[in-house]
Amino acid sequence: MSDETPQAGDLLVRIGAIVFLIGAVATLATMTPLFIGADPLPSVFYWVCMLMGVGFVIAGGGVLRSVREQRRRARAATSGS
Repeated sequence: MSDETPQAGDLLVRIGAIVFLIGAVATLATMTPLFIGADPLPSVFYWVCMLMGVGFVIAGGGVLRSVREQRRRARAATSGS
């Protein structure tokens, strides 16, 4: 555990990473039969592979939210002093 307080966007980054990993595992599972010469998996697995991009976008949104919050805090600190 970390003693650091959670920042705005941290939860989105974590969720994005989990969704990305699910998509990455699905991509590996989808591509493996193509390399070993087995029958391809059903098309549902190809749609699950799209979660890699979705997870990347969610994590990117969390990073942008964190940046926006840090800029807001810095602006408030400079205008308050």
